[in-house]
Amino acid sequence: MLRRLTLLLILAAAPALAQTTAIRAGHVIDPATGRVSDNQIILVKDGKIAAIGSSVAIPTGAEIVDLSRSWILPGLMDAHTHLTLWLTPGDTDSDISALYLKESTGLRALRGLRSTQDVLSAGFTTVRDLGNAGEYGDTDLRVAIERGWFPGPTVVNAGKIITPFGGQSKGIPPGMGRFWRFEYLDADTPEEMRKAVRQNIFYGAKVIKLAADSSPYYYTEEEIRAAVEEAHRSGLAVAVHVYGGPAATAAIRAGVDSIEHGFQLSDEQLQLMKEKGIYLVGTDAPFSQLKITGTAGGIFPPPDQNARDILDRLKRANRIGVKMAFGTDVVLELPGRSRVELMLEFLDVWIEAGIPPAKILQCMTSNAAELLRVQNERGSLSAGKAADIIAVGENPLERIMALRRVHFVMKDGKIIKRPQ
Repeated sequence: MLRRLTLLLILAAAPALAQTTAIRAGHVIDPATGRVSDNQIILVKDGKIAAIGSSVAIPTGAEIVDLSRSWILPGLMDAHTHLTLWLTPGDTDSDISALYLKESTGLRALRGLRSTQDVLSAGFTTVRDLGNAGEYGDTDLRVAIERGWFPGPTVVNAGKIITPFGGQSKGIPPGMGRFWRFEYLDADTPEEMRKAVRQNIFYGAKVIKLAADSSPYYYTEEEIRAAVEEAHRSGLAVAVHVYGGPAATAAIRAGVDSIEHGFQLSDEQLQLMKEKGIYLVGTDAPFSQLKITGTAGGIFPPPDQNARDILDRLKRANRIGVKMAFGTDVVLELPGRSRVELMLEFLDVWIEAGIPPAKILQCMTSNAAELLRVQNERGSLSAGKAADIIAVGENPLERIMALRRVHFVMKDGKIIKRPQ
């Protein structure tokens, strides 16, 4: 009896045998090249792609997923999200800074959990979360997913946004105190910038986010360079919220990794970004959404102007050849419309700008993977890489809107969504 009990305990403690999954893939897309390979077998084991090709043998006992009539591609990526933040029309920048009065960081982390599961089900297997998560709720969210407590995308999180004094607020009476520090870190010298970067890294940030021009005063090249040096020394990229003008020039010359928004970038600034290999994450929102958010308490330009600037800048960036990654910045909660639906509406602007579907798909996969520094593990389908795989019913290289109907999602080898 004792021997039998001991054997049962050993079996219970032993790791489960790895399940091999074989995907019969009708059309496999390599977004980096636009090449399509037909009638492929993708073997998945231990969360990674073990083999892929037309003559790969399917092992006995493997689970077989038939996607022989589908278009298969790497999971999508959104390089600019705020997963723990939902706003309603009319909210302002001060409302964002004072969210701690309404919601705990724990509640916001739970909202982020819901958001990650929604975007994962829609095919976004990797996201970069750029702040507004209270007291590092984004780190807690990332860690919970990485520990396997909940399904979710790979999250590259920023911690608190670093800004010149005042966060992204305006017109706050001195007697109110620095309440924005629940969302932001003040840094006004190169030394303070280095300290803020270190604090974020200490509390679990995987990317550093600066807001360079939310006030009449803005960061100098020297100040931004200090953040870049400190972040790069720890292997982290630097993303900068900036629209244009001297603040954007300072960020570009300082060698940041991405410009976020950049609505008013000049051709000269875009050319310099191209020369330095700096990514543009344009958060190219459709007018229908800009009209609802308005100026967001002064953070954004007026909707009419903003829509024109976005379309013009996107066309010019594409013509000049700036590296681009898809990012949405969706934070609205609207009745009857999901976060994912709002994210995918951004594709309308890319189409209007005349950007070919193949390039859009590249910006949502391989380009974004390079920016997020995960290109060695994700962003393409090849042996040894993470099994982040999605499927759609139409060829997205011909019709990018096919991405609105993802019918299969696999994340790190686990099937999240199956064809109905």
